[in-house]
Amino acid sequence: MRDIHPKTPVASIKREFTSEQLKQGFDVDLVSALVGMSRSFINKVLGARVTCITLAQVLLLLDQDAFAETFVPRSRIPSFLLSAHERPKAGPLPERSFQLVQGNAVDLIASLPPGSVQCVVTSTPYWGMRLYDHAYEHAWADGETCALGSEQTPEGFIRHTVEFLFWLKPALSKTGSVWWNLMDAYNTRTQIRGNAAETLRAMKGQDTKGWKDHACRRYSAGHSFLKDGEQCLIPGRVASRLSRIGYYLKSTIAWKKNGSLPETVESRVTREMEYILHLSIERTPYFDKQAFLRHAPAVGGRNPRFEAEKITDIWHFSTASGLDGHGAQFPVALPGRCIALSTKPGDLVLDPFVGSGTTNVAARLLGRRSIGFDISAKYLAIAKARVEKARLHLVDRESEAEEKRTSIPALQAKLL
Repeated sequence: MRDIHPKTPVASIKREFTSEQLKQGFDVDLVSALVGMSRSFINKVLGARVTCITLAQVLLLLDQDAFAETFVPRSRIPSFLLSAHERPKAGPLPERSFQLVQGNAVDLIASLPPGSVQCVVTSTPYWGMRLYDHAYEHAWADGETCALGSEQTPEGFIRHTVEFLFWLKPALSKTGSVWWNLMDAYNTRTQIRGNAAETLRAMKGQDTKGWKDHACRRYSAGHSFLKDGEQCLIPGRVASRLSRIGYYLKSTIAWKKNGSLPETVESRVTREMEYILHLSIERTPYFDKQAFLRHAPAVGGRNPRFEAEKITDIWHFSTASGLDGHGAQFPVALPGRCIALSTKPGDLVLDPFVGSGTTNVAARLLGRRSIGFDISAKYLAIAKARVEKARLHLVDRESEAEEKRTSIPALQAKLL
């Protein structure tokens, strides 16, 4: 991972194209996502209902006041369209109920059959906060090559998150949901550490390393508008762009973490909240609201200590410790709740950044199929072991239930 210097690049849109290039046509859905406009608004601008848009028309759309960047900067959209290559075709999913695949998630999602995924639950690396083993540097559509979370600006992280979710859309079922866990960041000068334990030691004054001793650092000077110490507003900006590429933002959920890290800053309140964006590609995704009351708290049911009998947009979960060497985990109850609310038994759940496999554990405990991607063989091995442990737990519970069913008639026979 490189040091992060948030210097916003200066670039203008190129308008010198050949007549052949200006006549070249592009898919309206791709153009709609790039310019951040609905198809109906595009038709209004162009004066006709279109299914294919020429580069000359794209330039007209880029001049509209309604234009807003999604995952490619305005100056690079023409060159992106002219050089875009077809994504790999989807292949059949295996019949197994549980699968882990090693590789770059951005490439692997293209292998998912259309409409096959009912639920996505994940927590990606956050911007400029952690060093991860085996981080994969991906060449993104905006021209930057880096691992997700290692961008030079928060805008880069926002673009890459939106790009990933754009490529993910075809794999989602019409009634499916995406639950995307995000944390905000501050545009501050700070060392980037490997896990929460390192951060906690630093906050207690137990870090003996100086600024230059750290492998990676984040600077704050050079951004086009963010000032030193200012909040970046990443979750809301991601949500706004996802709306522009066709997602429905159903809810922005506040995860109130019972047990967050302390912060030494004296000029603002301490953070104790992360965000979960609930997204869908249709207005009315499948949603089982009563699952909140049916399931045990351990797999996402109501937390009676903090929650009433109606589910709201504030969720109370304790933070999970970094089990098995993974420095960032959410508790099983968090993906459990998301899965219970938006799937039926047997549905397919995807975690494209599987880490230690918490989403897959929750899916197994709830009787759903699951698939997980991760670049790290080490984390996939941890995830596999945790899911197997969950499977054995279920077998033990089933054996215990069967024993109770058979022991009662035997006892009655003895008494008679």
